[in-house]
Amino acid sequence: MPKSKQGRGSCVCGGVGIRIANMGKSVDACHCDICRKWGGGPYMAVDCGTDVVFDGEENIKVFDSSEWAQRGFCRHCGSHLFYQFKGSHEYMMPAGLFDDQNFVFENQVFIDEKPAFYSFANNTRDMTAAECFAEYGVTPE
Repeated sequence: MPKSKQGRGSCVCGGVGIRIANMGKSVDACHCDICRKWGGGPYMAVDCGTDVVFDGEENIKVFDSSEWAQRGFCRHCGSHLFYQFKGSHEYMMPAGLFDDQNFVFENQVFIDEKPAFYSFANNTRDMTAAECFAEYGVTPE
């Protein structure tokens, strides 16, 4: 999806501010095991590309969650800040961080890992783990 809007947001405590020059207008849900463990449910993320500016970078803690990605959070309040592809450096960021919540829910990834206890009513493009890896050019171990 083409990115065409600017975004601003922050973590819960305000220790990390976020400015996005060119972000997507859609929200995607990831149902993979890691995302669900990380946040207790599906990861509702916005594609923010690579042009991301963090204010309060010293408050960000990053960890490698896989061979191809890392995740960041605020070291003070624990807010989830991003999922970042290591190769392309693209950021996928939680929709809830942003001041402007005018998004469209369009895609669900790792649909084959979604547990049966929840379901979204929205009509979305659904991708399995294999389809997602193929689209993003990632080779899992």
